[in-house]
Amino acid sequence: MSCCAPGAEAIAATATDEQRAEEIRLASRPLGNGLMQTSLAVPDLHCGACLRTVETALGRLDGVELARANLSARRVTVQWRADGEVPQIAQALERAGYAAHLNDPDRADGDEALKRLIRAIAVAGFAAANIMLLSVSVWSGADAATRDLFHWISALIALPAVAYSGRIFFGSAWQALRARSLNMDVPIALAILLAFAMSLYETANHGEHAYFDAATTLMFFLLIGRALDHVMREKARSAVTGLARMSARGAVVLRDDGSRDYVGISDVRPGMRIIVAAGERIPVDGRVETGRSEIDCSIVTGESAPEAIAPGGAVRAGTLNLTGAVTMVAEATADDSFLAEMRRLMEAAEGGRARYRRIADRAAEIYAPAVHLAAAASFLAWYAISGDLHHSVYTAIAVLIITCPCALGLAVPVVQVVAARRLFESGIMVKDGAALERIAECDHVVFDKTGTLTADRVALADRGDIDADAMALAAAMASQSRHPYSRAIAAAAEGGEGRVGDVTEHPGFGLEAREGENLIRLGRPDWALDDATGIDDPVVLSSNGRLVAGFDFTSVPRADAGAAIAALRQMGLEAEILSGDRPATVRALAETLGVARFAGGVLPDGKLERLAVLGGEGHKALMVGDGINDAPALAAAHASMAPAGAADIGRQAAGFVFLRDSLMAVPLAVRTARNASRLVRQNFALAIAYNIVAVPAAALGYVTPLVAALAMSASSIVVIANALRLNSGAKASPAGKTADTGPAISPPAGVPAE
Repeated sequence: MSCCAPGAEAIAATATDEQRAEEIRLASRPLGNGLMQTSLAVPDLHCGACLRTVETALGRLDGVELARANLSARRVTVQWRADGEVPQIAQALERAGYAAHLNDPDRADGDEALKRLIRAIAVAGFAAANIMLLSVSVWSGADAATRDLFHWISALIALPAVAYSGRIFFGSAWQALRARSLNMDVPIALAILLAFAMSLYETANHGEHAYFDAATTLMFFLLIGRALDHVMREKARSAVTGLARMSARGAVVLRDDGSRDYVGISDVRPGMRIIVAAGERIPVDGRVETGRSEIDCSIVTGESAPEAIAPGGAVRAGTLNLTGAVTMVAEATADDSFLAEMRRLMEAAEGGRARYRRIADRAAEIYAPAVHLAAAASFLAWYAISGDLHHSVYTAIAVLIITCPCALGLAVPVVQVVAARRLFESGIMVKDGAALERIAECDHVVFDKTGTLTADRVALADRGDIDADAMALAAAMASQSRHPYSRAIAAAAEGGEGRVGDVTEHPGFGLEAREGENLIRLGRPDWALDDATGIDDPVVLSSNGRLVAGFDFTSVPRADAGAAIAALRQMGLEAEILSGDRPATVRALAETLGVARFAGGVLPDGKLERLAVLGGEGHKALMVGDGINDAPALAAAHASMAPAGAADIGRQAAGFVFLRDSLMAVPLAVRTARNASRLVRQNFALAIAYNIVAVPAAALGYVTPLVAALAMSASSIVVIANALRLNSGAKASPAGKTADTGPAISPPAGVPAE
């Protein structure tokens, strides 16, 4: 059944293979290493069996490296090699019984899927109510002619209702059967048709009992369950849909001749000059060319206070321009900008195939044939025992409906979606569901120092032997540079402005100026001094090559680094520091933060060796780092996190990226993942317990089809509701503190609560 809403970009079935391939190619984005990625909306995904069917069909295509279906988002992501022909993705999905769309049909005109469900519920409910009114007279003992008349009137009401409202199940089931596969809608469609056909047969043969009320009421409850399931999934994914609303629909481009054109967001290219008026969202990542304003960066930093922007300042897609018009130069397309990357990370959180997810997928895969076998066995057993065809068929119908894999199929992904949303609201991006599972298992955490435990600034060490005039001279020169050492020197002294002439900065070496006839340098000893022998200070002030003063620096720990480490320790994770910095500096920081195990002067291979040792001792280590030199360790650790300011390669290697300055993101991620793991296990238990009780009860004839419909819908809703409990815990503030609003995620003892 096609779910295409008006305005949705469907991949036309009538298009040629070449046209479809071109549509797929244009909708894809490069990943590097010769790979392309295509993301398509597949609205007919309903259960774990659907996921398996789609992924298997796409995985068989030549050139496809990876195929992942997302049940909550109802999207499919395919990675394929760009050095060959474009894979026949749309054709493979069509053969499997699923229509593919370039854009989500529900976003074209609101939530079209929910609208269809509500219309179907209204029709089924109207039919069920009227047929039940007619049934009252039959149950009251109407004579044969009146009974037959009421049965035929009921049939006339039920037929269009079943045809209209039941098409949601019939279309999906037919597509699955055409593709020679089974999904959860096949037994449901079969149950509805059997109930209607039995009633029609009884009516045509002047039978005493017809079950049109049961057929329509059964359909009514099934549709209500599906609508509630849809609403709760959308609630779980509200963070992703919220990101979509923050995306600009287009941009006003300033041409070279001064003219202005409005272009769609997909047509914005790097290098374009874009005018952003006050009240508009930044369309893509870029840099301000002209104008000054304030922007709301809460989506990036979590801070509600506006940030000032000026020419040369960087801006990110999705942030809101508040006070003045600016002209910016685009530095990325919409698909490569910050907002799109966050959406991809959020949606990828459900796509990872962690251990629990693989278990659920394997169980859901065998469900469909098991359902039909159980129903057939129930029918044959009851017919052999009682000879009652009606009771045997109705028992089989109840088994068909009640034995549904929905709850088990949703047990893992819905928790991962809610956990990803929870972390996103606290400024933490999750790469995939497998990362959530791994970080929950960690019992050890390894921190890099610079940029991770320390802020992106340094402070001047206490040097009482520096002459006041020398300090003032150094501060005057340092005020002309943005280098961290220069900023530390300038911040440590006041005055001295204007004491030197023009200051020239030599990148990688230092600052140079003239004071009368003297050549003054502030920078590296081997550059500033004629003879740097025996000088340990990283920065010196010199006059004509002779030492005037030396400056040493200390790292400034992040404000909440100590609280974060204490919180991790209370959760059972022992912390240690591995850094390439000088051992003395690392020791001082470790003593400040109360970390017992630390090592300085550690190269990247040394970090890998330490992680291997921890693994050999049975530990599962979480690596937290930000530099290029940390990338191998981030990739090798059992789980990994990196700040948003980390090098690109570090962010790509990490399983989590935290966007805000607070290091409390680390214990928050661990705590959330552990709660998510607990809820997944609870969902498995609920799903298994449901089937242990429900299937035998239906097979033994204790459950009617109506009760089966209610039980099947309730099982899915209970699993989703249990996952949503993850939202009832403590919220992380932008500063990294927590506010206890419920039992699910509470701050550890001793950590300040807001």
